Amino acid sequence: MSNRTLGTVEGSQFEIDRRTLLKALGSVAASAAFSKASLAAAPAAGAGARKHFEGLFPIASTPFTPDNKLDLECLGNEVRFCNRGGVPGLIWPQIASGWSTLSTEERFSGAEAMLAAGKGGKTAIVIGVQTKGNDLPGAVAFAKHAAQHGANAICSLPPEGDNAAILAYYKAIGAATDLPLFVQTTGDEPVDLVVQMFNEIPTMRVVKDEAGDPLARVGDLLAKTDGKLAVFAGKGVRQMMDEMRLGFTGFCPTMGLADVYQQAWELYKAGKLRESFDMFGRILAFSSIVDADRYVMVARGIFKEDTTSRPTPGMGGGARGTGGGGMGGSNAPMTEADKKNVLDALNTYLKPYLRG
Repeated sequence: MSNRTLGTVEGSQFEIDRRTLLKALGSVAASAAFSKASLAAAPAAGAGARKHFEGLFPIASTPFTPDNKLDLECLGNEVRFCNRGGVPGLIWPQIASGWSTLSTEERFSGAEAMLAAGKGGKTAIVIGVQTKGNDLPGAVAFAKHAAQHGANAICSLPPEGDNAAILAYYKAIGAATDLPLFVQTTGDEPVDLVVQMFNEIPTMRVVKDEAGDPLARVGDLLAKTDGKLAVFAGKGVRQMMDEMRLGFTGFCPTMGLADVYQQAWELYKAGKLRESFDMFGRILAFSSIVDADRYVMVARGIFKEDTTSRPTPGMGGGARGTGGGGMGGSNAPMTEADKKNVLDALNTYLKPYLRG
């Protein structure tokens, strides 16, 4: 595969520490002089400038073959599903994708497969660049690879460390390419740190906020960035009505019903609040059916009956051989009756609303 001599990724001897980063970032200040106002007037060059970051950006699942090889065809199917369903974007790989279980080569090849599948489509593809072990050169390598292969944006979880180390890390990632940057918060990262990053990183366009209580923070994030920073909801998007009401403009659930979530957002934007409520209620009702979320990707033809997954740290479920691509639920194999129950629910309750 081409363009792979970008530096070491996982397993690198380099690790972020505050002193190393501050020394390495001595030249970043010059590029930061490029203001947010000029960014808005002249968006970053490349594919990212042509996409609007609003609406549904589901976290793509990571499918594997029965012999535990990354299934590039099914990864591409997720992109094609989003394009058919009018879903404006997707992100891969992140926590729900099991990113930490993937090798460097799997991440490169998976990104290339998804970006190839998305060429000519309207769905923005955002590539995750975080690494294990606070490996900054590896994250920069992933970012450069994403840019070279046509990604629309990059996204990263934060490194371990204090606020200064987190700020320095994102400055380095933001300076690595001209792609728009999605920042994901975790733990107790304060609002003021996010605002500082937005003010000092010209390419930062989105925060996927999962620190503290996102519903309590969104007002401050919007006010302190003059509404110029897009705030995306994570944590499964299980409070979407409140998230929309409070000002979130992007939503990152799992993939299986992303086209239905998108319709809930479109209805809300159109002022059809009751209809939006009803559409979101359909998602919650479907998810209450045993193994529905686990099997929905297969039921909708995105994954195969023999698609498997690797256990995903922090997500639960994820057993191989479930036929559901690691979408959660029980680890026990599904019976044919279980699968029929999910298919019947899709056809009976959701078929008129399925666009993908």
